[in-house]
Amino acid sequence: MRSEEAEIRRHIEKLVEGLRAKDPDALRPLYAPDIVSFDVQPPLQHVGVEAKLRNWEPVFTGFETVTYELRDLTLTVGDDLAFGHAFGRLGGTLKDGTAIGGMWVRVTYCLRKTDGGWLITHDQVSVPFDIATGKGVVDLEP
Repeated sequence: MRSEEAEIRRHIEKLVEGLRAKDPDALRPLYAPDIVSFDVQPPLQHVGVEAKLRNWEPVFTGFETVTYELRDLTLTVGDDLAFGHAFGRLGGTLKDGTAIGGMWVRVTYCLRKTDGGWLITHDQVSVPFDIATGKGVVDLEP
């Protein structure tokens, strides 16, 4: 399973590289065609790879440069299914020159081995919230 875990880690690293490069064509082959994604922005779910890529469009069009950091990736790998969790932070420089440090979010990945390779079939990004106010808490760090 060590080689499978290394392959999945490389797969996730390609995701990070594609985000930093603002390259949707680099991201497309990393996702299953029927991915279901629960991200921090509406709607509640994005279904299918095209919906997932549209979810990234505001980042690619609004940022001049993109930074993306993934921390503490932990994986559990089976024969044809795997899941992982980590902390992620998206930031960079907006097209107007404003630097954005980003906020830490919680990320979960589910992957399925298909035709000998791993694809992301589900991901979920979330922020904790203050139960009294119902507002997200975005100033926490891992």
